[in-house]
Amino acid sequence: QLQASGGGVVQAGGSLRLSCAAPAYGAMFSLRMMGWYRQAPGKQRELVATIEKGDIRNYVDSVKGRFTISRDNAAYTMYLEMNSLKPEGTGVYYCNKIPNGDWGQGTLVTVSS
Repeated sequence: QLQASGGGVVQAGGSLRLSCAAPAYGAMFSLRMMGWYRQAPGKQRELVATIEKGDIRNYVDSVKGRFTISRDNAAYTMYLEMNSLKPEGTGVYYCNKIPNGDWGQGTLVTVSS
């Protein structure tokens, strides 16, 4: 299970950087397709950003241009840099491999207007 961290309360327009450490993946970390998911209050969990071998990145339309997914293969850590946050970005953010495995603890992001 992967644990996300770095959430908090931020005003609209602000920024946060989420982290997800995956040392258990070892050398496979750089080869795995990984993603950040968001579960807004009362809504289903959605995939918002993915990163795969070759540093190919994809984003859901609602975060394009504002969120950046990245990873440090030497540190087995994945990141989600979130800029220009909007109130609709509020939710619990999770990290996982794709296809997803068991869900770990997410991190709560609250964007106030």
